[in-house]
Amino acid sequence: MVLLLMGGTVVSTFGARLAVAALLGWCSVATQAQSYPTQTVKVIVPFVAGGPVDALARVVVQHLQGRLGQNVVIENRSGGGTTIGAKAVATAEPDGHTLLIVGPNLAYYSVLFPNIDFDPAKSLVPVATLVTWSHVLGIAPSVPAKTVGELVAYAKANPGKLAFGYGQATMPHILGESFAHATGIEIVRVPYRGGEGARADLLGGRIHINIAPVPQMLPLIRDGRIRAMAYTGARRSPDLPDVPTMIESGYPQVGYHPDVWMGVFAPAGTPPAIIERLNREVNAVLQSAEMAPALKRFGYEAKITTPKEFAEFFAAELKKFPPLLRAAGLKPQ
Repeated sequence: MVLLLMGGTVVSTFGARLAVAALLGWCSVATQAQSYPTQTVKVIVPFVAGGPVDALARVVVQHLQGRLGQNVVIENRSGGGTTIGAKAVATAEPDGHTLLIVGPNLAYYSVLFPNIDFDPAKSLVPVATLVTWSHVLGIAPSVPAKTVGELVAYAKANPGKLAFGYGQATMPHILGESFAHATGIEIVRVPYRGGEGARADLLGGRIHINIAPVPQMLPLIRDGRIRAMAYTGARRSPDLPDVPTMIESGYPQVGYHPDVWMGVFAPAGTPPAIIERLNREVNAVLQSAEMAPALKRFGYEAKITTPKEFAEFFAAELKKFPPLLRAAGLKPQ
């Protein structure tokens, strides 16, 4: 074995090679992160265009591309309860140029889609959280109910008459099932690719119940085209001060306070330095004065985390939701 003297310390040539290799590897990653991004960054949104997540993503991307110095584009890949879009990112090159914006939907997969051929916990890495929000339960004005109690009483007196529309495998879907389970009502379930289709049919009289973020319901509620029953947050929505919470209505199990978070994910194996860069830039966008009006308009609250904090939070969410979904009676799709 050949020994070398390095900085007063005797090391083997094998050890020296390892040290040099490690140093070269570190330099390569650092250089890669410093030059990132080298091409257009694609952000996959696994929801329909025009929905609340899509609207959020487009505003974030608008400000993010200026900070990254490169084009950032949105690609909507809805369907499969967000599994189609998530898999596209999970199988993408782990170089930071393909990202995913999604929320707790990833934690539903083990219950709703047990046969999918990828594991979000292993194939995706958390980058940065974005926002949180809760929902409002709305009904068609044709339904003779002014309170949640009256809605439940009417549904029980007319089993199978009311139809609940929702985006497949979304939080409104989960909340609706939780509501039906908690109240014991029998309703017809009508899945859609996204909430917008459900609200269009609610306005057209083809369904009777929908659950959505406040901004998507608010104009219709104010116009009297939808009647607000309850808000799922811990406190009343400032935009709907006269609408009681689910807690006040007697159903504290309907709502997660807040219900939804959204975050940015990258393919597993993406260099940590690129993850850190993206996290810094996303957090800067969320904290910018330019972003504040959009967050207020959407009714969202910014959620700032480090990659480590997000990873810990995501791991907890993966454990939290499966038993909640099973308790609400949800089964594989």
